[in-house]
Amino acid sequence: MSKQTYKVGFFFRRQFTMAAAEAPADIKSLFKRYSDDSGVMSVQNLHSFLIEIQKEKNVSLENAEAIINNHGGDSKQKGLQLDGFFKFLFSDVNPPLDPKLGIHHDMTAPLSHYYIYTGHNSYLTGNQLSSDCSDVPIIQALQRSVRVIELDIWPNSDKDDIEVLHGRTLTAPVTLIKCLRSIKEHAFCASEYPLVITLEDHLTPDLQEKVAEMITQTFGEMLFSPSESLKELPSPESLRKRVMISTKPPKEYLKSKEVKEKDDTKKEAEQDDVDEEEDEDDEEDSKSDKKAASEYKRLIAIHAGKGKGGLSDWLRVDLNKVRRLSLSEPELEKAVDTHAKEIIRFTQHNLLRIYPKGIRVDSSNYDPFVGWMHGAQMVAFNMQGYGRSLWLMHGMFRANGGCGYVKKPDLLLKAGPDNEVFDPTANLPVKTTLKVTVYMGDGWDKDFDQTDFDTYSPPDFYAKLGIAGVPADEVKKRTETIDDNWIPSWNEQFEFPLTVPELALLRIKVLDYNLSDKDEFAGQTCLPVAELRQGIRAVPLYDRKGEKYSSVKLLMHFEFK
Repeated sequence: MSKQTYKVGFFFRRQFTMAAAEAPADIKSLFKRYSDDSGVMSVQNLHSFLIEIQKEKNVSLENAEAIINNHGGDSKQKGLQLDGFFKFLFSDVNPPLDPKLGIHHDMTAPLSHYYIYTGHNSYLTGNQLSSDCSDVPIIQALQRSVRVIELDIWPNSDKDDIEVLHGRTLTAPVTLIKCLRSIKEHAFCASEYPLVITLEDHLTPDLQEKVAEMITQTFGEMLFSPSESLKELPSPESLRKRVMISTKPPKEYLKSKEVKEKDDTKKEAEQDDVDEEEDEDDEEDSKSDKKAASEYKRLIAIHAGKGKGGLSDWLRVDLNKVRRLSLSEPELEKAVDTHAKEIIRFTQHNLLRIYPKGIRVDSSNYDPFVGWMHGAQMVAFNMQGYGRSLWLMHGMFRANGGCGYVKKPDLLLKAGPDNEVFDPTANLPVKTTLKVTVYMGDGWDKDFDQTDFDTYSPPDFYAKLGIAGVPADEVKKRTETIDDNWIPSWNEQFEFPLTVPELALLRIKVLDYNLSDKDEFAGQTCLPVAELRQGIRAVPLYDRKGEKYSSVKLLMHFEFK
């Protein structure tokens, strides 16, 4: 027991008693069930608990003995007392996702069969209009296992070198060669699976030739450059530690579009990003231009482009070649209303990239599930932002060992007997029900100052839980508010019926209730339901930017029925 004093005005003080974290009633009951009359849980009984309650497979008596030795086990009685048992359950060695699971998805399928961790304008340090361009956010993204890096490449002011910047804005540029060198150094620091660099190219042929030289010299044998157009995308496994370039076939951009782009700048800022993949009529190129284009084109592993016509033409599948199509956020929203099935069929063979609408100048993001439900592999996000959408992105790519590639569910990869494909809006039967108990939380008093939440009293915490996934599965729930307590004890149970658990993410957020102001953020996490470990688990929480708190965690119970 300890006391906290809060100052109220000049003359008054409020004092609150702070109790130590105590095992919830369910934990005490389980301990009693698996311990002997002397109040000690033996190695054998802990082993039984791990199998029966925690649903752990391949757990040995040696594993149980190690837990006892590491959590204050009684050396004489060779077992755990209640305090040690509680500490084990609420410790970092008991997370909701199994770290031993690692990369367990089949990595030998074509790239089109995976969701790929994708960045948008990966070089920006902040907003889309005036922030600096740098290699630092690129490095940070690679350290998170992001597998698609986007670079917008433009001529410098002297038109003799290449810069990376968000065109027609006030963003300060960074040189292309600096970005490429940093990419090479950090490309596989967090994941060995292939890295894709998407280029939004605004260069003349002579500078495209210079880019080709830079890329070739920087990456050397790391570069995957097929000698002819791919009929099927290679697998992540076959491309370990390889770098792939994806852009449209070379054309002479800058000179022919320079005047038009200046006229269109204001209009485009009010609407969407310039679609970097609009194909134009070919113009006669000089021999030198053609040579430069040839060198540049040889580097492109994944060709991008929309081609002529409308959406139906863009989504047409050609089994003799693969390509990447880019749609803006609003383009996708319109497309799923009229061409949902065609989108899914397209993504079974080709790559679909989605990017944020242009008015997101604050580097905010959008709902990734619109793309994911329809098979889009590259849902491109502003990684430097934060908020609910980015938390979902973090949650999705915690799956499969955090390698940046997550195998799409079979229902998005196969067609039925009548060539029917998955309909994410269909009313499907419930496959499983996730039962969640939120016992308690702890650690805020270690990671926050006394008055970070409330000036005059300890915080009033409550937890919000929800499912993100197909529309039929989406739901939000919340606990009661626990007043004036740094260690809230909720002991509340929730059930989530799931029709497509393969796509579901469990969202968790804790807030401090404020009567007269906006409730204050106190931590969040997002977990792939398909990889949740059953049993009682210690769930670490993260800050707004997705950085893990040192101490803050929740004690929760997960069960599928």
